[in-house]
Amino acid sequence: MPAALVTGSAKGIGRALALMLADEGYDVAVHYRTSQREAEEVAREVEARGVSAVLLQADVTDAEQAAALVNEAHARLGRLDVLVNNVGDYLFTPLDELEIADWHAMFDSNLHSTFYTCRAAVPLMRERGGRIINLGYAGAELVAARPSIAAYSIAKTGVILFSKALAKVEAKRGITVNVISPGIVENSVSVPENLPMGRAATFAELSAAAKYLISPEARYVTGVTLEVAGGWNV
Repeated sequence: MPAALVTGSAKGIGRALALMLADEGYDVAVHYRTSQREAEEVAREVEARGVSAVLLQADVTDAEQAAALVNEAHARLGRLDVLVNNVGDYLFTPLDELEIADWHAMFDSNLHSTFYTCRAAVPLMRERGGRIINLGYAGAELVAARPSIAAYSIAKTGVILFSKALAKVEAKRGITVNVISPGIVENSVSVPENLPMGRAATFAELSAAAKYLISPEARYVTGVTLEVAGGWNV
């Protein structure tokens, strides 16, 4: 049975991606940092789909814990075919009020955590290949000024650049590395008036993008960013 690890899969997008993978026949490592009760419910939902679930706790902003998470998922599921890096805090604040601690927190949760888990997962995937999906942010490739979310958007641009670099290095080993960049999704606080489609994306629509990137049809697709954003930033 193929196996997947989804970081931050107790709620929201991560939960939706974990359940999509279960629907596709993957055993799933459900990860959480503090939301144990919600993660336990996701694990039950995964198992209700006829596959196995393991529940794993870690703070992926810590390099050692992130590596241990990946290795434990591999050990308990017997393999690791898919890694989804969903963890990533968001911060909206005026640039002149941005604290040093907040700056570092945005990079730790979005960029550094992605690097840590990928660094641990890639050696485990090299024998049979694998799929890595990292979560970006719609518009992060534009390198545009976003003063109110500066730390977050810069970190997400870093996720995209890191993913492209890793994709190029690991392509010959059958490992694909891609980015899904959501815009406004169904659990977002508000929907901006300039959103062309006039509504938020559903978790199902975001999961469909991930489903394609793990599919056999996408085995030649790597190093790309797929925006699921309803025309936002176009």
